[in-house]
Amino acid sequence: MNNEKVVMITGASSGIGAATANKVLAAGHKAVITARSTNKLNEIVQRWGDNKVLAVTADVSILAEVENVVNEAKQKFGRIDVVFANAGTGVDTAGIEKGDPKEWKTMLDVNINALLFTAKACLPSLRETTGQFIITSSIAGKITLEGSVYGASKWFAYGLGKNLAAEMAEWNGRCTTICPGMVNTPFFDEAKPDKLDPEDIADAVMYAISANPRCDVREVCLMPTH
Repeated sequence: MNNEKVVMITGASSGIGAATANKVLAAGHKAVITARSTNKLNEIVQRWGDNKVLAVTADVSILAEVENVVNEAKQKFGRIDVVFANAGTGVDTAGIEKGDPKEWKTMLDVNINALLFTAKACLPSLRETTGQFIITSSIAGKITLEGSVYGASKWFAYGLGKNLAAEMAEWNGRCTTICPGMVNTPFFDEAKPDKLDPEDIADAVMYAISANPRCDVREVCLMPTH
């Protein structure tokens, strides 16, 4: 296709990441998918074919592993046009006074460090293509949630998206921050079918990707109707 893009997606093995990979590939783009679950990544490759999708197992909270994903992507497809920094996690123990610092560290490594490392590793390649960086933040990053360290991590993601957009604008790059409300994903122990579906967020990503290059979609907010 004339407007074919190479789209790199972190946290791509399930939920929002997997839904976005399927949407990207169905639209005729190429996908570079990464997560820690090799088997789930390979299922996506088997569905679409290794000529369309590259799977690279990685822990994106380790900079060298993200850099390796970028290198393999460019070796296979020659470039990266879009990066969807979607990897994220939460905690089991709510609150700050009663919270678990070990859980905080694990979460912040993914929700903050992995986001920074993905941007650090990918920006030089996106500069080459005048590309686009997309972040999964959350409505939790725009409101007050009592004692929520997770929410605070999404405030970071939201702020980084705004600051990164200003930095990328220097070379006409685009940065979009996606802020969904509650999504029915494996993130939760119990299904929440009345909330947003991962495909809803994937649609928002496709909207941002498909915008005319003159249009920098800086933010998309989605809330469940119920």
